[in-house]
Amino acid sequence: MLLIKNGRLIDPASGLDGYRDVLIHNGRIAKVGYCGTLDDMAAEAASMFTEGGVARLDEIDAGGMIVAPGLVDAHVHFRDPGFTDKEDIHTGAEAAKKGGFTSVVMMGNTNPSLDNPETIRYALKKGAETGIRVFSCANITKGMQGKELTDMEALLDEGVVLFTDDGKPLTDESIMKKACEKAAALNKVLSLHEEDPSFITDNGINAGEAAWALGIKGSPRDAEIAMVKRDIALANETGAHITIQHISTKEAVDMIREARKTNPGIHAEATPHHFTLTDEAVAKYGSLAKMNPPLRKESDRLAIIEGLADGTIETIATDHAPHTKEEKEREITKAPSGIIGLETSLGLGIRELVEKGHMDMMTLLSRMTCLPAAIYELYAFVPGDELSSDGRNVIEALPVGRIYEGGPADLVIFAEKETYKVEEFASKASNSPFLGEELPGRIHFTICGGNVVYNI
Repeated sequence: MLLIKNGRLIDPASGLDGYRDVLIHNGRIAKVGYCGTLDDMAAEAASMFTEGGVARLDEIDAGGMIVAPGLVDAHVHFRDPGFTDKEDIHTGAEAAKKGGFTSVVMMGNTNPSLDNPETIRYALKKGAETGIRVFSCANITKGMQGKELTDMEALLDEGVVLFTDDGKPLTDESIMKKACEKAAALNKVLSLHEEDPSFITDNGINAGEAAWALGIKGSPRDAEIAMVKRDIALANETGAHITIQHISTKEAVDMIREARKTNPGIHAEATPHHFTLTDEAVAKYGSLAKMNPPLRKESDRLAIIEGLADGTIETIATDHAPHTKEEKEREITKAPSGIIGLETSLGLGIRELVEKGHMDMMTLLSRMTCLPAAIYELYAFVPGDELSSDGRNVIEALPVGRIYEGGPADLVIFAEKETYKVEEFASKASNSPFLGEELPGRIHFTICGGNVVYNI
């Protein structure tokens, strides 16, 4: 039994923004009420559950802080199985908890890939032991080779929530069309890495001044634009729902905006690094500013922010991409692309989007909670009160990313104005250009299934 008191509750799914108390029992939100109105109910309920004759009621005073749904990230790399020197499912989940996330979706560029039931079972079993809700994708093609579709029905039966070959684009248009047709029939989203390799000489750095300073050609914006244009057309033709991952160009934002006027099944995500940095960061941070797709120009950054503000881009996803220190310290052209992001995402969102007047807190949190949860139909499966014929509690599927009575008690409690220095990571990795920076939005508690899984 847990009573959260005096917090400013913000729930984008319902539009509620007000001071409320929240009573949690048995992993669920038992009651939401005005501040001070739940004390008697909490005491009475707690008296029914005692330890040594003492009522079991814990309290958190959230005065001066925001109580929001646990954050949702539909795009993380936990590197497990196969690359656990970079990250594993346990340490990735610890990073998520510290960042306020209670639900994450793992990508499938592992070894073996998430293209078979056995590996997906392994990943989900480990995820179930972390204390948060760890979901899994399945690959679109076998071995992420872009040549043969996986058995999507069989993988869906294992509990995957989306299909993606993230890390690799689907360059074969005929394969992509077949994937769209299959995904449409299954009513599941294809999440797409949009970089046509035929345009790219050196990936990870934007083609232009940043690349020229390194003596390379880099990755031009047309690599993204061409594939986004193709896949919007295929989605419209087949009825597939698609997500354009980690969008990086203003042209792609414009195409998504236009497409969504007639097809709401086309989605896009943006990363904190793409709405915070430009390719000028390469000169300052070196390989810590190298990622796929690359950081681009200020006009692109501003277009991404505008897209997030007006709903063209519905979700913020970190693309949490851990690498070892040794890998990232290689010569920049040989270092791997990607940065970690789970532990800095909320702070960057507050600093870059809310404090600079691009959106309010409600809008920011919607892009990090209820919208990604709804797009990918993420549910918490918990025992209900009803019993089946064999005497077991019937399992109920409860939507995550929102706060409602009877729903899963997945919450983050943070102080919007309180700053903290980015110094130590719960992740195995530390490949972040934001190391050493001061960020707002210090997270005090992360609660999942009624359990405090992180506290300051």
